[in-house]
Amino acid sequence: MKEASYIPFEAKSGQDKELTAFLKEGATLVAQTEPNTLYWYALKKNDGSFGIFDFFPNEAGRSEHFAGKVAAALNANADTLVAHGWDKGVVANISNFSVLSYKKPDADLENATSATYILLKAQPGKEQELQQLLIGAASVVAQTEPKTLLWTSLKLDSNTFGIFDTFADERGREAHFAGKVAAALKAQADDLVVGGWDNGVLNNIHNFEIIAEAGK
Repeated sequence: MKEASYIPFEAKSGQDKELTAFLKEGATLVAQTEPNTLYWYALKKNDGSFGIFDFFPNEAGRSEHFAGKVAAALNANADTLVAHGWDKGVVANISNFSVLSYKKPDADLENATSATYILLKAQPGKEQELQQLLIGAASVVAQTEPKTLLWTSLKLDSNTFGIFDTFADERGREAHFAGKVAAALKAQADDLVVGGWDNGVLNNIHNFEIIAEAGK
């Protein structure tokens, strides 16, 4: 995994069930038609908003995805399903990341039921330190967190980073936030992250239900 994309969006009023069904169908289509989309997750938050997180081996894989059948179908149906339509409701919200490090999902990929996304902004002058902390965290997760199915550290730009991870159940998420990586980030957050632990980390956590997924 070298590249990732995240798109948050909202259903048009009264279209929640229809958008959920569309995304479930989209997972099947990704699996059938996109060999260079390594992992694809359709997500829903408690507030009712949606998102898609996906991962690619290179920029060409991402380009293939956005030129593929799922993107075309979402484009064709966005005016009906998505608040603000395709351009303002989908395209304007795309964030493209580079992948810094990851714990690769094992055979339990299809058992993932929940996901977490955290966006972090590095303190001025602390970009490299935060980046190195995140790069090293993947191996710690792999060694100590069997219930964290996928864990990725991401880079959006020179001072903005992210974490995206998936879990089999809520106990897995709780174990993650009680684990070594969370403890290390908490211990260094005031020095490395704008807003510190409370405002820079906890306030930027987005928890999702996984409503559909595709992976290799």
